[in-house]
Amino acid sequence: MKPVVAIVGRPNVGKSTLFNKIVREKAAIVKDVPGVTRDRLYRETEWLNQEFILIDTGGLEPRTTDFIQSKVKDQAEVAMHEADVILFVVDGRAGVTLLDEEVAYILRKQGKHVIVVVNKVDDFAKHQDMIYEFYSLGFDAMIPVSAEHKKNIGDLLDVVLEKIESMEFPEEAEGLKIAIVGRPNVGKSSLTNKLLNKERTIVSDIAGTTRDAIDTAFEYEDGKYVLIDTAGIRRKSKVSESLEYYSVLRAMKAIKRADISFILLDAQEGITDQDKRIIGMAHKEQKPLMVVVNKWDLVKKDSYTLKSFEEELRTHIKFISYAPIFFISALTGKRVLKLIEKAKYIHEEYNKHISTGLLNEVLREAMILNPPTTRKGRALKLKYMTQANTTPPKFILFVNDSEIMHFSYLRYLENKLRDAFGFEGCPLEFILKGKND
Repeated sequence: MKPVVAIVGRPNVGKSTLFNKIVREKAAIVKDVPGVTRDRLYRETEWLNQEFILIDTGGLEPRTTDFIQSKVKDQAEVAMHEADVILFVVDGRAGVTLLDEEVAYILRKQGKHVIVVVNKVDDFAKHQDMIYEFYSLGFDAMIPVSAEHKKNIGDLLDVVLEKIESMEFPEEAEGLKIAIVGRPNVGKSSLTNKLLNKERTIVSDIAGTTRDAIDTAFEYEDGKYVLIDTAGIRRKSKVSESLEYYSVLRAMKAIKRADISFILLDAQEGITDQDKRIIGMAHKEQKPLMVVVNKWDLVKKDSYTLKSFEEELRTHIKFISYAPIFFISALTGKRVLKLIEKAKYIHEEYNKHISTGLLNEVLREAMILNPPTTRKGRALKLKYMTQANTTPPKFILFVNDSEIMHFSYLRYLENKLRDAFGFEGCPLEFILKGKND
């Protein structure tokens, strides 16, 4: 599992500026106004080949009664709870403030590796006395930086690596990793129990029973698998406890870690807006996924029910037309083991590589059946295609001008590739290369 590093501190000390410099992109909004960052922001980054997850948080005001600021506090506390290393950012120009001391008090109770980052220090030699003042916060590790001018960021990251290297992280279990993800009370723990054929996690009708992600390794028909059972993801308006925020983070991390995700829906409720958001989260990670409709045994059926349900569902999830839909009952076990067989097949598809020769045969046939149209007064010419990578399958399409390729024609080519080679359950990535690209 990748280490987690959280950036915390009172408002307007430069946390988001530091975050952007470390991840090497303008991911966080930076403004000289307190309270700009309200939600946690996550990015995977690395330093000297050590990968880690960096979290940016809103400004901490521990005693605030303001509703928005209290939610910011909840979010920051979740990040601290999840983090392995905490970067406690303070303002070197302002000195130690009462708010800094209150944040330090919270951090000392966490029992985590804390590095005090004294920001906005442009001349380290000139401001030594100012820097030493922050030792009064009670932490041994302290680094002066100027995030805005990118001074001493490398030294800071060296200390982060020292902290990470001093810790032990659990090894990932061997096998195909399957994340079971969905809203609360759709049957994730019940599905886990049925797949394992034993009680492994609590089964309850109370939404939110499972608070954390639980990994369970098992074997099935000579194959090794790891189930990642996650906490239910609630709508933001329903999330009121820090632990619930934490469960959302764990679910997102589970999707990132997984080789394939089962997105569970409740057959009786149909697809909800929150279901769509969860599916979108998994799709964004470019990982294989399956839509699993649970509690199908509780639906009154006739000979048209399944077909009409699937057609209606497809209208809501057109952006993942590649994903198979499975109808199961975790309670009775109907079709549950078929999920494992399908997951194995989709994982093989995700790792499949097609030769350039075969790809271009399909490309030529596609152009004969439906020639590319003229755009902006110019005709699009497709030269050839090659597969650059797997996991996800990535294809490079060489053209005369990438700007005149219409998205609908690219979708047509994707469908032709899927008709010819499968890739069921797998997102495909296309890169256009023109003369000037």
